[in-house]
Amino acid sequence: MAEGAAVVGTGAPVRKPVRRGRWVPYALLAPGLLWLVVFFVVPMITLGSQSLQEGNIDDGYVFTGNVSIYADAVQRYWPHLVRSIGYAATATVLALVLGYPLAYFMAQKAGRWKNILLILVIAPFFTSFLIRTLAWRNILSDDGPVVAFAQSTGFTSLLQAVGLTSNDTLLASKFAVICGLTYNFLPFMILPLYASLERLDPRLVEAAGDLYASPREAFRRVTWPLSLPGVVAGTLLTFIPAAGDFINSRLLGNTETVMIGQVIDSQFLRVLDYPLAAALSFILLTMIVVLVAFYVRKAGTEELV
Repeated sequence: MAEGAAVVGTGAPVRKPVRRGRWVPYALLAPGLLWLVVFFVVPMITLGSQSLQEGNIDDGYVFTGNVSIYADAVQRYWPHLVRSIGYAATATVLALVLGYPLAYFMAQKAGRWKNILLILVIAPFFTSFLIRTLAWRNILSDDGPVVAFAQSTGFTSLLQAVGLTSNDTLLASKFAVICGLTYNFLPFMILPLYASLERLDPRLVEAAGDLYASPREAFRRVTWPLSLPGVVAGTLLTFIPAAGDFINSRLLGNTETVMIGQVIDSQFLRVLDYPLAAALSFILLTMIVVLVAFYVRKAGTEELV
């Protein structure tokens, strides 16, 4: 010890320990960041530049900074934008109403059946999105049992009264599109809800009962607030892709149910008006970002898992 003290006392420089692993976190982040830059940032910049171009597919497009195309796009297609947001919001609410009880049962009551129910929830992912949507064409076909039952019970008349169908059929209607959206994105609602509710300590609900809270009051004051992160995550994961969907409106709807995703797809692949399609894409993106930011702020939580 005396020697060590003497060495230090001589004023010799003390070497700082070398941190050999300080670049490891950056090296681990690099692939993900590179992926985001190549497949998200660069395409977004390209799409933004494309929206400010003028020309046609034959003569080519030239960047002119023409921002008036955004006003023209909104003026021409605002009904499709509003319709898409409305359909997505309706499907999200329906998915929450259907998914919350199932997620709660799976997380708190299923016991040994929990894993089987989880497999059933994710089973639709075993087939493609297109096949699942086409299946609804058969389910809602005019000569199928679903339509016959709906007509015999007066359900189709109710749908006509609220404007979801225009005749005694279910296919090629607003009802069919909303059903398709709800079904296809329902797992995205159930899984975050399940993950949130599974962490819920049943003793908290029991404590609320010990304090003379009714089951409804215990749900309102304990279960619902603690599951709110799952609700927020599930609604976002359902609403965002549903707002930009075009498969359901194309296969299950009609000319009066065209969503903005279908318009963008048509402008890109059929009309070949790339600037208009790019502008519509950015308008939809902006609308979704604003609505999501407002929703998350009002929900009172930014924890998404």
